Amino acid sequence: MARDGVWYNAAMPLLECVPNVSEGRDAARIAAFAARLAATPGVRLLDVHRDGVHHRSVFTCIGEPAPLQAAILGLVADAVAAIDLRTHRGAHPRIGAVDVVPFVPLGSASMADAAAAAHATGRALAAAFDLPVYFYEAAALTTTRTRLEHVRRGQFEGLAERMRDPAGRPDAGPGIPHPTAGAVAVGARRILVAYNINLASDQLEVAAAVARAVRASSGGLPHVKAMALALPDRGLVQVSMNLTDVETTPMDAVYDAVEREARAHGVAIAESEVVGLVPAAALGAVAARRLRVAGWSADRVLDRRLLDA
Repeated sequence: MARDGVWYNAAMPLLECVPNVSEGRDAARIAAFAARLAATPGVRLLDVHRDGVHHRSVFTCIGEPAPLQAAILGLVADAVAAIDLRTHRGAHPRIGAVDVVPFVPLGSASMADAAAAAHATGRALAAAFDLPVYFYEAAALTTTRTRLEHVRRGQFEGLAERMRDPAGRPDAGPGIPHPTAGAVAVGARRILVAYNINLASDQLEVAAAVARAVRASSGGLPHVKAMALALPDRGLVQVSMNLTDVETTPMDAVYDAVEREARAHGVAIAESEVVGLVPAAALGAVAARRLRVAGWSADRVLDRRLLDA
């Protein structure tokens, strides 16, 4: 897989995998998780995003389904041994030590390829670690689990009660939470942009109002998921968002909407941040919008065309 500069088999689907781990403060531990992923033959680790307030790290890697599954099994082995959610406190919702494991099709890979990788990996995790697994979004086995926020409702602390209800039982693995590692959500989805905007205020109710105004489920912007989080160590609040179709709703349109809603409450934007990596198409759409480029489409992005080739 790494001979003559070719590290994957072009006949196999190329996938992105973005595991989110419930550890954002212990630098040595995060480095060990990253090293585990990077050392897996056939897998390339592209990015590590660490957030101490969220107490969460996001790892971005790419490869074929089988090497990615091996990498995730290794990562989960380390995380289950190291993380105890009974003492874990962070701003971001979570149900597991390894909270979510999404697979994303790249190039000529299909969503079916990503869902197949999610199912195989989820079942392997359940068997290897006695870990409850929920399949979500394009890998969901029931319509009630197509949205990740529904899967994560109640968080780790609510898992045991949830699993007592037949409707809350996991798709694979035991019907009770792992005592320290909880459960894991494994899914398949399109590329998204995790985009946070911090407001120059400590009023969580303002961030909640802004999040409610901009998210799609409340009648806001299409393909935007948003929630409010407090950043007490910085005296700020955050509108934390997932942008699931940045061609339809570009990043700058989201920024403008958040700024407008925050200003209505007398609050300014302090800064914004991207979690993980951003596809060139997302930034290209922002540039095209600002420059009024006629006839813009994501097919004009060079790296996308190269990947498809």
